[in-house]
Formats: sequence, structure tokens, C-alpha cells
Amino acid sequence: MGFQDFLGNAATVTHLRESVRAGRFPHSLILAGPRGAGKYTLALMLAQAMNCLNHAQSGGLPDFCGSCSNCVRIGEAANLESRVAEAVAARDDLRETDKRETRILIQTHPDVLIVPPDPPQLLIKLGQVRQVIHAAYYRPPGEANRAFTIFTTSAFMKEAANSLLKVLEEPPEHTTIVLLAENPQELLPTIRSRAIIHRLGAIPAAELEALLARRRPELKPQDRALAARLAEGAVGRALSLDLGAYHASRQDALVILRAALQEPDHSQLFRTTETYRAGAEGQEKTVSLLRALGSLVEDLLLVTAGTPQLVRNVDLAAELERMGRGLSLDWIDGAARALVEVEQGMRRNLLRSLSLDAMAVTLQLGARGA
Repeated sequence: MGFQDFLGNAATVTHLRESVRAGRFPHSLILAGPRGAGKYTLALMLAQAMNCLNHAQSGGLPDFCGSCSNCVRIGEAANLESRVAEAVAARDDLRETDKRETRILIQTHPDVLIVPPDPPQLLIKLGQVRQVIHAAYYRPPGEANRAFTIFTTSAFMKEAANSLLKVLEEPPEHTTIVLLAENPQELLPTIRSRAIIHRLGAIPAAELEALLARRRPELKPQDRALAARLAEGAVGRALSLDLGAYHASRQDALVILRAALQEPDHSQLFRTTETYRAGAEGQEKTVSLLRALGSLVEDLLLVTAGTPQLVRNVDLAAELERMGRGLSLDWIDGAARALVEVEQGMRRNLLRSLSLDAMAVTLQLGARGA
């Protein structure tokens, strides 16, 4: 157990470990990178390295043992989704008056506070930041060398972001605030200017394929190649990708594309879109469909641009090349806009099956115009 288990971005990890060794670890830090790049995992590892009771080292740099009480308790927050689900369930059991005042926070160690987006809006809220401020200024570390607060998203409510800025302007000596961001530009410029940004870059698809061969040996070579491309360089996404679910969503996405570009018969289209119903399950299914359709549209853009070797859906390369013949960039731009319109319609609770039908017809008309 240690930093050797973190895959990729060795230069960034080494630089951060050197900061720990030199005693110059920043008070505020932004870890930026795509979803699944390992931002949250690395943040926990840094908290463990800073507070390891055994002062573990490897390669002459600080590491963590994974077995002392601090390492174990910090590591218990690794499964963030289950921890958040437990916290949400606990809040739901409260009285209505208490429920409104309770914000979701994760704390498996008294000096390491995890701040996830608060449902249902999935934003960092003012109440969460106020608790961070209280912990930072009025509760010095009790069992750790340095307290950590980890914000797992860059999506802040305006009041919450402004309150956080006050902490960053006058950071407590004993606390580090880590912000995880897919896109740091979502954060206020004044927040970015007060934090050191470290970026986690994409890992080459060939390295991800080799990793999948070791970690997911049940995958066939063509599935490993597909997962590596779909992950877009993110280790966590590659390892956790549910290819069965993706294939199901992509099959429905292909029905929509074929109806627009190849097959005028809409009977299969209507049978497919009719299965996209209301409710939380229907919403999740629709989101998966739109993501799969988006990846196919992006691949068609690559084909049209003359770079078919870059497509992500490598097992469909031949069909994508056939579909892309004669397509214009205007059609691809229109398809991207149509996807956004369906997403916006979902927020307004429009009937999903009709929204998907309308999108397919729009794509078909655009293809004829092209």
C-alpha cells in the first residue's frame, strides 16, 4: 500500500511528495483532471502521507503505510459513493426541520473532512462551507499533523464560493484545502489565484489496455481496446466502465443514427424510444443514451475531419466510416446542438420518448439537407 499503487502522472505525484518532504505543502491546492483520473484517490493519499504515524517512505520520498490508525481511518473514505449514500440515508431519517438544516459531509477521521456536492442540486452549499470554516479556525488538528478538507467538485453555489474565498485569503496554518475540478475555470478566478493547480493528464490508451489486461482479464482484447478509448485517459473510468451497459446504450444510439442517416423506416426507432420512460431509472437510462450518442457523433466528426484512427468506438470503425461519407460539419454541429436540447428538455420534464423521436427526425432532415 502506498503511492506505487497510483497509476500515471508520476511527475505530478513526485512533485507533491517533494512538497510534503520539504514541509512546504500548500494551504490550498487544486487537483484538476478528467473524471476518473484519480483526483480523489490522490487527495486521500496525500492526507495519509502527511499524517502517517509510521512516517513511511519509498524512493527517498514520504509515503504512507496504510496500516496505522490515521492511514486506515482516512482510507475508509475511499468509497465515496457509498459514504455519500449512507449520509443521505441518515439525513432522510431526520425530522423535516432538522433535515433542511443538515448538510452532507463525510468524515472517517476527525481531522480529514470530505465535502461532496449536496443533493438534490448537487452543489457545494453555504452550510457545508460554514462547517469547513468552523473546523479550520476553531478546531486545530487533534490526531493529525495537518488537517485536510477535500471538496470533491468545483460546482459551488455563489454564496458558498464567496465564503470559501475568505478562508483561502487567510488560511489557517495547520490546514490544507484541496479542491477537485474537472475544469478549474468553473471556479472563481479569485479562488484559482489563491491555490496551486496540479493537473492530472490523460494516460495513453495503450497503457490503459495493458492495465486492463492485468486488472480485468475477463475482457476480450477488443473490449479492452474499446474501454481504453472510452476512458479518455482516465484510469478510474477505464477500470469501472460497465461495457455491457454501454453496449446497450450505444445500440439504441445507433438506432437513432441509422434512422437519420441510413434507414427511412421509423418503426424500430419508435420501438426503441418508447422504452425511455419517466422516473429516476428512465432519467439514468436517457443520460447513458445521450452520452453514447455523443461519443458516436464525436467519432463521426473525427471521420469527417480525416482522422478515423482517433475514433473511440474502434469496434465500429467501418460502420462509422460509411456513415460519415458525405456528412458536413454543419450536420455534426446540428447533431451536437440537438443533444443539448434533449438534455435541456429533461430538466423541464419533457416526455423523453417524444424528445428522442424529435431529435432523430431533426437529424434526418439535416442529413437530407447536407
